[in-house]
Amino acid sequence: MGHPFPIREIARQAGLSEATVDRVLNGRGGVRESTAEEVRRAIADLDRQRTQVRLVGRTFMVDIVMQAPERFTTAVRAALEAELPSLHPAVLRSRFHFRETGPVRELVATLDRVTRRGSQGVILKAPDVPEVTAAVGRLATAGIPVVTLVTDLPASARMAYVGIDNRAAGATAAYLMGQWLGDRPGHVLTSLSSGFFRNEEEREMGFRGVMRARHPQRTLVEIAEGQGLDTTQYDHVRAALERDPGIRAVYSIGGGNIATLRAFEDLGRECAVFVAHDLDHENTRLLREHRLSAVLHHDLRHDLREACHLVMRAHGALPPTGPVAPSSIQVVTPYNMPTAPAR
Repeated sequence: MGHPFPIREIARQAGLSEATVDRVLNGRGGVRESTAEEVRRAIADLDRQRTQVRLVGRTFMVDIVMQAPERFTTAVRAALEAELPSLHPAVLRSRFHFRETGPVRELVATLDRVTRRGSQGVILKAPDVPEVTAAVGRLATAGIPVVTLVTDLPASARMAYVGIDNRAAGATAAYLMGQWLGDRPGHVLTSLSSGFFRNEEEREMGFRGVMRARHPQRTLVEIAEGQGLDTTQYDHVRAALERDPGIRAVYSIGGGNIATLRAFEDLGRECAVFVAHDLDHENTRLLREHRLSAVLHHDLRHDLREACHLVMRAHGALPPTGPVAPSSIQVVTPYNMPTAPAR
């Protein structure tokens, strides 16, 4: 396991003792495979953050804890690491705790481990359930500020939320859907990854509100709990299409868009309008191929820069400011694609 980093840096990045890291690096045994994997991930993270490790300045270790599909967590990691140089003279280092799905207790266990190990801040994307709210309270009691990203936990002790106004995003999707469908008949499929993420619930409410007001004749068909994963999403969409031959458009709130399109294609059905969220690598390709009508996007680099600034302010490293404004909602079509891959 070759690397150029001191054991103390690897231990700090992994949140483990130097003795444990030393045992892993030298193959002395007595260490669980999951612990060895944490050491390997820490070395990989340090390698990507190499310029930060060598800097001298006030250092902030921030934990990014997220439940989301891999395509989104990859975009978050890339956006954060691209922003790290802009935070100088402060030095910000990051530890990533990503999971696509799983029981809430595992997510809570991750947050509690961060509480015990210590951190200068947590950037969190998690379902809005009482167990997570309680874990955020324990982080706050330990003096660890929490910033929610993309989806909020308003009843928790989090310090701030960073992201778009999700209800406005849903309303924007409804406006586009109504304009593009026009007078053509057809039902609209709304697809959520889970009913426990507040951002998806708010997008769905904004969408339904505008559709009800402007297009009351249009039938909306909802599916949920696909977790944004292709296998489960395909099954949910195909079942909905088989039940309802009138579905001709999609508002994808929670992702899994490749699987959704494949379900339409396998049944020989047309998707006349498809509005999605987030310009990740999959949606970028689908948009270029004109398989999506529009993507509602927000600048992840801006959001993560703001989240880092909030953590730094909590420790007195930056002057206080007013409330955080919502991120701008960008409507991206095949004709106004960014010239470089979105982060």
